[in-house]
Amino acid sequence: MSSTAGQVIRCKAAVAWEAGKPLVMEEVEVAPPQAMEVRLKILFTSLCHTDVYFWEAKGQTPLFPRIFGHEAGGIVESVGEGVTDLKPGDHVLPVFTGECKECRHCKSEESNMCDLLRINTDRGVMLNDGKSRFSIRGQPIYHFVGTSTFSEYTVVHVGCLAKINPAAPLDKVCILSCGVSTGLGATLNVAKPKKGSSVAIFGLGAVGLAAAEGARIAGASRIIGVDLNSNRFNEAKKFGVTEFVNPKDYKKPVQEVIAEMTNGGVDRSVECTGSINAMISAFECVHDGWGVAVLVGVPNKDDSFKTHPMSFLNEKTLKGTFFGNYKPRSDLPSVVEMYMNKELELEKFITHEVPFSEINKAFDYMLSGASLRCIIRMEA
Repeated sequence: MSSTAGQVIRCKAAVAWEAGKPLVMEEVEVAPPQAMEVRLKILFTSLCHTDVYFWEAKGQTPLFPRIFGHEAGGIVESVGEGVTDLKPGDHVLPVFTGECKECRHCKSEESNMCDLLRINTDRGVMLNDGKSRFSIRGQPIYHFVGTSTFSEYTVVHVGCLAKINPAAPLDKVCILSCGVSTGLGATLNVAKPKKGSSVAIFGLGAVGLAAAEGARIAGASRIIGVDLNSNRFNEAKKFGVTEFVNPKDYKKPVQEVIAEMTNGGVDRSVECTGSINAMISAFECVHDGWGVAVLVGVPNKDDSFKTHPMSFLNEKTLKGTFFGNYKPRSDLPSVVEMYMNKELELEKFITHEVPFSEINKAFDYMLSGASLRCIIRMEA
């Protein structure tokens, strides 16, 4: 692969020309990496709800034409000036947020919110020069969250790449680039349930099921799944969920239902829906004295969180998390090793697989609710 270093690469990419319209397979030109950048060959990518949300252009200014995609696994093709910890041939996971290792957040043991490389959905260009590395016949094509993995080759800032064990199967561990790590870390790194404890998971999509997986790994004895769609309950059993609550089945608030089920409340709760009502319920359903609620879902910009202050005075704790509190470069390699050591089960998240030429099927699967994660093979 190093024979292409320094040259423009022509390859296939699935381009979103308009919001909500099917992606179009195009031949794009991918420029060489500049300082602190890396060009990757993407082998497998996956579709996440975040891609769909911004592809639909809901609640944000459209930035098109654009190459989406941010859950992926690939191999380093070439590196730009100043890149010292990666070389051609290394296996990596690109991540929508980064770790520069130099800012206050990166140097803190308590934060993973890099000042330089935290997620920016409005930026469609590279930091180095404010330009795109993608073009079609001279027309720039915008990047998405610094990754743009719906392309056979892409250019990513080195701080947004986690170097991983080359023995790890990229068609499995690629889903650790976003949602699964977010839910898993929300439980293991933030909620930190003790063995034998009770945990309530609000929302049983891929992120919520990853949070349940974290509770299973931690040894929780009761994992209560809360969702408005009862059809998700059977699938959730595979992830260790032991009991289910559909708020629509009760006339009282779901936090009261859970408190009655658990003699005062659960030890931990993790909210993965983005619904402000679910967030309030997740906080109010934990036990006083030691209960901890963790918010993962992203609410609407006009939402406000309202609860009685006595919940705090009664020593309930409310926390938030971003990407499960994982630092991408430092921590993701160890999450991959959890999978390699058979502690973490990733196969059950993967419900579909399609070739790159049929990427729009992945959107259909997710929009219909049929898919948790659909793996997209870049090569036939």
